Amino acid sequence: MAKGVKRAALITGITGQDGSYLAEFLLSIGYTVHGLLRRSSSPNTSRIDHLLASDRLTLHHGDLSDGSRLVRLLVDIRPSEIYNLAAQSHVMRSFGEPEYTGNTTGLGTIRLLEAMRIAQLEAKYYQASSSEMFGATPPPQSEDTPFHPRSPYGVAKAYSYWITRNYREAYGMFAVNGILFNHESPRRGEAFVTRKITKAVAEISLGLRDTLVLGNLDARRDWGYAPEFVQAMWLMLQVDEAQDFVVSTGTSYSVREFVSAAFDYKNLNWEDYVQFDPALTRPSEVDDLVGDAAKAREVLGWVPQIAGTDLVPIMLDSDVVALSSNGSAYVDQPQFLNGLVS
Repeated sequence: MAKGVKRAALITGITGQDGSYLAEFLLSIGYTVHGLLRRSSSPNTSRIDHLLASDRLTLHHGDLSDGSRLVRLLVDIRPSEIYNLAAQSHVMRSFGEPEYTGNTTGLGTIRLLEAMRIAQLEAKYYQASSSEMFGATPPPQSEDTPFHPRSPYGVAKAYSYWITRNYREAYGMFAVNGILFNHESPRRGEAFVTRKITKAVAEISLGLRDTLVLGNLDARRDWGYAPEFVQAMWLMLQVDEAQDFVVSTGTSYSVREFVSAAFDYKNLNWEDYVQFDPALTRPSEVDDLVGDAAKAREVLGWVPQIAGTDLVPIMLDSDVVALSSNGSAYVDQPQFLNGLVS
């Protein structure tokens, strides 16, 4: 960013994995950051607690289910960039709560886009789309691959993708979709399979538990590193023309391979500890997601450095340290130095 140029960004979902890394990154390059925070009876800011002392970070209570509140916030803040990362993002949970998922993950997007239109805000808009939109479509998946979502979450994300494109085409908004494949870190929620694995292996290695129960071990995913992926989000809003991008590593690993690597890292045999529970399988599975991010490499100059089982030591070491220090979480801060992953 040019010296002396000040930008303000609004991040929905700022307390999530991606929101926390993105806020950290934007602050590191001089942005003023505003975060949308849902009201709750107890605070949920653990991923961004280390950022709260910054005088360039402001949190605002609000929710994607409240369109009028979004309009008022945009009128007051007037951000130059908006990153819509808020969602009910757990795929398995979306089968149990399909209506809630549709309302937040899907309709929340149009509420925010419409709030921008009503507020006459000329901001650049980033929509967090997902590889789950591809679903049953065979890999590799690129920007030209047709969608075939296999979950209410994937369907809701497909709606968000298309309504973002519609507002770009209908109203001339600078609105882009980042079709991100799976990206992990020590800040990943414990219900997601990679973090579930690394935390369990950390506990087993410390003698705190005996087993790890999982569902489908054969599902294959393209796993990357979240701090690298949030930089791709920012790059998408720095190009001259609004366009959509796949963000991925181009590699494929099975859950079984990730499990094996995690136990191997602690010199343990995974077969001695892992149990299968069919109740943890999805009603309709997504077998293999592998992204083709050639466009992101060519246009954005974005090239990932960490993929697949490279994540194991990063996440597992963090979990061991956290468990060994009275359960403290997210010990990987800070991640960014002068805008680069450290």
